[in-house]
Amino acid sequence: MPTHALVIGGTRFIGRHAVSEFLDAGYDVTILNRGDHDNPFADDDRVAHIEGDRTSESDLRRAGLRVDPDVVIDCVAYKPRDVHAATEIFADADAYVYVSSGAAYGEERIPKREGETPLESCSVEQATDDSEGSYGARKAEGDRAVFAAADRGVNAMAVRPPVVYGPHDYTERFAYWVDRVESHDRIVVPGDGSDLWHLAYVDDVASALRIVAERGTAGEAYNVGDGHAPVLREWVDLVAAACETAVETVFASERELGTVGLSTDEFPLYRGYPHLLDTTKLRGLGWEPTPHAETIPPTVAEHRNADRTGRELGPEREAETRLIEILETVA
Repeated sequence: MPTHALVIGGTRFIGRHAVSEFLDAGYDVTILNRGDHDNPFADDDRVAHIEGDRTSESDLRRAGLRVDPDVVIDCVAYKPRDVHAATEIFADADAYVYVSSGAAYGEERIPKREGETPLESCSVEQATDDSEGSYGARKAEGDRAVFAAADRGVNAMAVRPPVVYGPHDYTERFAYWVDRVESHDRIVVPGDGSDLWHLAYVDDVASALRIVAERGTAGEAYNVGDGHAPVLREWVDLVAAACETAVETVFASERELGTVGLSTDEFPLYRGYPHLLDTTKLRGLGWEPTPHAETIPPTVAEHRNADRTGRELGPEREAETRLIEILETVA
């Protein structure tokens, strides 16, 4: 069994949980990152740290020479060239696992399946772009780099999560709803609350990375996501239960939101067309998702001890309050 894992990234969110996952499985772990963020494993003798920029091929090669890892988990490859470089440098590793994304899928299907649902195309311009609009295309091209590496004999694989939530989530998309539920008795939910955006608990993503590294097939991609995919109004209820509070949800259509200058797209985790990933393939490796009764309480607990609110990602509370008053008047 492999014994040493190199986690590229490793101190913030998915990488942080991946480090813990591999430690719990008995691996020695080395983190490669630029050192721009606090290292939660600084006092853990089982975790070594190499400072370096993963976009620098020389830094990657230096890390490979120092560590000679059995497993490489690539959490921060955001451009195809990053994946091409890593799969060449770590070609002799027992496993290279690329953290891709459900955004790599290029067609709306319910559910989206590996090897069946087409991926996003990626132009030369998109491949080197840094904008959010090219994210899915760049991740898809990273997947194709994994497939090409596997064709060369590299044991390279990809894991595709949708939006990830859990403790230490710096994106704050889920935090927005926790903050709203904890701070107010009444909150606005866009539409009728039935929009569906499949999410994945961060520890489940971390376990998927380990299981794919140990049992996956070269050249394959694996979707990961929660076992049950709640619609948005269900998420609000689940968060309220974890917060041990009650909240009234006020549903508002696009036209009603427009009366105060808002739109459905301004709310985190709103998606006009359902986004659901089929996880059958990953389950076939022995992976199982964690029930929401075990994922949301620790997410809420860590939220309470952090300074992240997600408020800047959604509507101002003043506009929300005005809308609730308007809807009460016309009711």
